[in-house]
Amino acid sequence: KNTAPSPAAMLLRRLRRLSWGSTAVQLFILTVVTFGLLAPLACHRLLHSYFYLRNWHLNQMSQEFLQQSLKEGEAALHYFEELPSANGSVPIVWQATPRPWLVITIITVDRQPGFHYVLQVVSQFHRLLQQCGPQCEGHQLFLCNVERSVSHFDAKLLSKYVPVANRYEGTEDDYGDDPSTNSFEKEKQDYVYCLESSLQTYNPDYVLMVEDDAVPEEQIFPVLEHLLRARFSEPHLRDALYLKLYHPERLQHYINPEPMRILEWLGVGMLLGPLLTWIYMRFASRPGFSWPVLLFFSLYSMGLVELVGRHYFLELRRLSPSLYSVVPASQCCTPAMLFPAPAARRTLTYLSQVYCHKGFGKDMALYSLLRAKGERAYVVEPNLVKHIGLFSSLRYNFHPSLL
Repeated sequence: KNTAPSPAAMLLRRLRRLSWGSTAVQLFILTVVTFGLLAPLACHRLLHSYFYLRNWHLNQMSQEFLQQSLKEGEAALHYFEELPSANGSVPIVWQATPRPWLVITIITVDRQPGFHYVLQVVSQFHRLLQQCGPQCEGHQLFLCNVERSVSHFDAKLLSKYVPVANRYEGTEDDYGDDPSTNSFEKEKQDYVYCLESSLQTYNPDYVLMVEDDAVPEEQIFPVLEHLLRARFSEPHLRDALYLKLYHPERLQHYINPEPMRILEWLGVGMLLGPLLTWIYMRFASRPGFSWPVLLFFSLYSMGLVELVGRHYFLELRRLSPSLYSVVPASQCCTPAMLFPAPAARRTLTYLSQVYCHKGFGKDMALYSLLRAKGERAYVVEPNLVKHIGLFSSLRYNFHPSLL
């Protein structure tokens, strides 16, 4: 009596028929080698990759980052000690501009000693402004010191070179600040003070609010020039409340609750899938076209880009200012925010209507206002500043880490 073979036996029989030249076997081997061997070996030290071996590398990389930051802080200190003060001969970009096109306001508090975060930020801006030359003559640096104590050495040093607004130069009551105010509300009030001071002092077209641990990237001024003079003339961007110049790298993956990224991810598959399919068909000498192979390579490329890290592929956009993308903003974070002057005035009004506390910082307050007030905001990708501060001004951090 004949009995039908079991499903397991049939599957085993089919597997035996597969040869090394089979498309399915080749693609399976490619998947195993890529995601099981090559990508982990190549990416295990990439901080923002899924293949990153945190337990192996994080502590060492964090310590190396801190040591490098200390060296750069010392270099920034020497930079200003050797620079002629505002009373002497200084570059034209360093002097006050009557009515600047862009005010770069750096908000500073007295942070962890030795790192000189604000000196690193201002020295980099100064260097980039010098490189920019006449194109940046309408740019003005402005320091906003919101440290309550008088011990902010770096702010005192910078006052020789940069116009400074000191929030607590008089008594605290002069600014309506209650010493018992929680740190999140104080940070918001400091932000409001600095934004308002920038508008009142210079009446610029744009205000770039930069926190004192956000070092500008080399391309910041050419990219801003392109974005503000070309891209922001488009109707849907013209009336934006703000443009963020930074979003944390750890939050830049495709698997995120942001619909625009899903569309971009699908676009990666649609672009790389056909290309990889054509390469495979050509080198494997496969006749014709295969939809299953196209689907495989589309999913393969999407998975590879996500697992290696979207952040690293975004870096390719730095090849040209026109390649930078502008997408709807999410709530975190505020190291560098660009405000058109009319939007900055609306922001001052909005922020005066909210109270910040733990779990509802100024970044969340700004984001919550978008829907409440019917406003729009955007973020530029890739980032135009690097966040170098591992010591928060809001929370004690005895074990600073890159993640």
